[in-house]
Amino acid sequence: MNRKAKIRTITALISHFLLLILAGFLFPAPAKSIRLPDRMPELTPPANQPLKTAVFALGSFWRSDAIFGCLNGVVRTTVGYSGGSKSNPEYRSLSDHAESVQIEYDPRGISFRELLEVFWSSHDSRQVFGQGPDVGNQYRSVIFTNGTSESRLAAATKEREQTKSKSSIVTTQILPLGTFYPAEPEHQKFELKRNPFLLHLIGNLPEEELEKSTLAAKMNSYAAELCPRRIQKQIDAKINDIISKGWPVLREI
Repeated sequence: MNRKAKIRTITALISHFLLLILAGFLFPAPAKSIRLPDRMPELTPPANQPLKTAVFALGSFWRSDAIFGCLNGVVRTTVGYSGGSKSNPEYRSLSDHAESVQIEYDPRGISFRELLEVFWSSHDSRQVFGQGPDVGNQYRSVIFTNGTSESRLAAATKEREQTKSKSSIVTTQILPLGTFYPAEPEHQKFELKRNPFLLHLIGNLPEEELEKSTLAAKMNSYAAELCPRRIQKQIDAKINDIISKGWPVLREI
């Protein structure tokens, strides 16, 4: 049975379980939510080691969020709007902003250079006025930089990307990071929210906690099948453990 089939099976079991509760067939004990640890040991920076922030635009921010959320060293992700002139943009009224993802990361676990590698490998930087089926200025490719060193590094990687083929032009912009406007709550952790089973698995976190959660960022990537292969298999194993031992048993990744 593949992972998706297992999730569908467990989702059906959960629904049946909840119906039994409503029918009064189970003891009326208070329900216990299942929550994985919200911080992985390697992602907890010491007090004197602040997190760094990177912002990229590479098409739909729903997918962009899932691309970065499962990487070791990434603490949390937030989707939003950057690169435009309008104050307080909204999804239906973006003006000249681009859909973006803000990545808070521990530099001990991942570097800006490594994040750039993921950026370049995860979209078509030569596509004009959009990305894939998403057409429009809001889906353009942009690297937002914090300072001169990041700008130089971004420019160097763009030049390298251009040398891979001279038949088309890399359209990615490199811009200084201005104001990042977080998107509306319904756009945060979009892939995870499409899977009620996984939401229940991590404890049905309230919206504010979900947006800040390291665990939710990872599970959002898992739901989209965009985790690195090793982590994807690790989470698969935990779900298999639930199936073999019964519900609920999941405590950590």
